[in-house]
Amino acid sequence: MLTQLLAFIAVAATLTVSPGPDFAVVVRRSITGGRFHGIACGIGVVTGLGVWGVASAVGISAVLAASTVLYDGLRIAGSVYLGVLGVRAWRNRGGSPEVAADGSAPRSGSVAAAFRSGLVTNVLNPKVGVFYLSLLPAFLPPGIAVLPATLMLVAVHALLGMLWLTLIASMVDRARGWLTREKVRRAVDRVTGGVLVGFGLAAASEVALRA
Repeated sequence: MLTQLLAFIAVAATLTVSPGPDFAVVVRRSITGGRFHGIACGIGVVTGLGVWGVASAVGISAVLAASTVLYDGLRIAGSVYLGVLGVRAWRNRGGSPEVAADGSAPRSGSVAAAFRSGLVTNVLNPKVGVFYLSLLPAFLPPGIAVLPATLMLVAVHALLGMLWLTLIASMVDRARGWLTREKVRRAVDRVTGGVLVGFGLAAASEVALRA
């Protein structure tokens, strides 16, 4: 099991640092709300991983993978949600209030809202469930109890994800004094908004191509 676990850690770490919707949402929340909002968003993301992990372990993801309607429904919902987030960021023309003398910037939104944005972004991405369903069995040795071993691998993935997203939130927070300047903020809003809309369009196009 140790050999399998180390192999899974290597694969999961590679996937964790690959930019995706979760990464973009955490960066956005870190800019608008600061480090703790970014971390809260990251906790939401890894909570979503836990949801998909449990679903995979009990076989729900198998049903989802076999049902094109359910899969496409979640993909469409996820693409709409990402699109809404992206459009909101793109349309933000308010700039930001003056940065304080200590380099800090005012927070916006709430920690709970940041958590929800991470959770919803992840839960509305059925690729996570299908990924778990197809990948995790390859790292389960014969004869091992499937449910606890699966949940252990999901917990490892969630831990790696939390460490990575916390690092990202902390790095972005340290640069908030610069990132929240009006011109920079507008540029960042447009970039992050475009990225989120792009992820949403990619998800929608995947559904359209299969139709």
